[in-house]
Amino acid sequence: MRLEPVTPTNYEAALKLSVREDQKDLVASVEKSLAEAFVFGERAWPRLIYDGDRLVGFLMAFLDLPWKDVDDTDRRSGLWRLNIAEDEQGKGYGSFAVEAVAAELRARGTTAFYVTYVPRDGGPEPFYRRLGFVPTGEDADGETVAVRTL
Repeated sequence: MRLEPVTPTNYEAALKLSVREDQKDLVASVEKSLAEAFVFGERAWPRLIYDGDRLVGFLMAFLDLPWKDVDDTDRRSGLWRLNIAEDEQGKGYGSFAVEAVAAELRARGTTAFYVTYVPRDGGPEPFYRRLGFVPTGEDADGETVAVRTL
């Protein structure tokens, strides 16, 4: 498994990635994510997840963003999006992606790794808890905020 930047030669394949139908309310589309990556520039870190030559997912990290645009001194980094193709789920790609983001954040000197998720049955909370994320008690637009110490 490996991460690759989104490029002119692979972005169209990325746009075809889709999560399961019952997950579409849990994560924004790759299209929206790439638009946000354009707007946020160097603060967004979009990557494609490959297994060999097969594209299996998309992730986007956020880097040193002001928390809720309220306090410029409270800057955070973490996982913004994680889209694993519907027929590729349950094969370890999500865990690989989270650990790859953790490694990138560590390399940048980050000590706290944030994620948000929709708190509902069938949502990703158990996945993130297994990977060491703990809810902070904060809310971000109806999503639970969780953090993992790096």
